[in-house]
Amino acid sequence: MVSSSDPLRVGYVPEHFSTPLHLAQTHSYYQDLNVTFHPFPSGTGHMIQSLRSHDIDVAIGLTEGWIAGIKGSLKADWYKVIGQYVDSPLCWAISAGATRDTTVDSLKDGGKVGISRIGSGSYIMSFVLARQKGWIPPAGQKEPFDFKVLDNFKNLRDAVNNGAADAFMWEHFTSKKFYDSGEIKRIGEIYTPWPSWLITAHESLLEAKDPRLSAFLDGVNKGIAHFRDNTEESTKWITSNLEYSDEDAREWRKGVRFVDDVRRVDLGMVENVIEILKEAGVVEKSENTDGVVVSIEP
Repeated sequence: MVSSSDPLRVGYVPEHFSTPLHLAQTHSYYQDLNVTFHPFPSGTGHMIQSLRSHDIDVAIGLTEGWIAGIKGSLKADWYKVIGQYVDSPLCWAISAGATRDTTVDSLKDGGKVGISRIGSGSYIMSFVLARQKGWIPPAGQKEPFDFKVLDNFKNLRDAVNNGAADAFMWEHFTSKKFYDSGEIKRIGEIYTPWPSWLITAHESLLEAKDPRLSAFLDGVNKGIAHFRDNTEESTKWITSNLEYSDEDAREWRKGVRFVDDVRRVDLGMVENVIEILKEAGVVEKSENTDGVVVSIEP
C-alpha cells in the first residue's frame, strides 16, 4: 500500500484551467496533504503514458482523451476516472500557418493534421471535426487525415508554418496570443460536445483505497470555490504565472464553468462521449461505460 505520508504526484496541463488547483495549494486547502504538481504541456496523451509508468498518481486532463484511453485501442486499465473538473465545453481553435492558404474544407481527403500524441485531445477532436463534416471514411479504410505527431504546442505552430502540417487544433485562449502576434492564423473552431475536463487516478491507489485521493478532491473543491469568489486574485494568478493577458483571462472566466463537486461524475455524460467516439471510429461499437469511473467516498 502506498503510504499516505508520500507526496501525491499530480499531473496537469499548465494552462488557465489549472488555476483552482494552484489556488488550493496557495491557501492550504489540501491541508496536511503533500501535493506536488507536474506540468504536462503536451497534454492528456502524455499523462496517460506517465500514469502507465506510475510517474504520477493523479492527473487532470481532457475528457475525450481519458475515455478514449480506457475504451479505445489502448484499453488502458492502469487508471480510472475519479472526478469531473469542468462542466463547460472546450473551444478548440483550428490553426494554420500565417501565410498559407489553408482552410478547414481544404483538409478533406487526407489533409496533414498536427497532433500532440495519438490518443490526445488534439487527435480525438480531429475525428469529431471529421464526423461533423461528414468526412469519416467507411470502417476499415484510411483515417480522415494524415496525422503528424508533433509532441507539443511549439512544434505544432512551427509545423503549420513550414508545411510539415496543414492545420492543428488547440484550446482557443492558449492559441490566441499567437494569432495576436501574427505567428499563426485562426481558420475555424470546434467545441467539444461534452464537459471538457476529468480527474483520473492510478489503479494502485484505488485498489489501496488511498486516503490521499479523498483529501485531494476536497482540496480541489475548495480551490474551485475560491476561484469563483475571488475574481481579481484568480485573474492575477493567471496573468502572472501563465502568460495570458488580463483581457483574455477575464474573457475566459466568463465562459468557463467548474463543477460544484468534483466527486460527482455524470455517467450519462460518459456514455454520450463513448457513443460519439464510436461514431468517430475511435471506440469499438461494443464498448460501454463499465470500468471507466470509480467513486471516491468522502
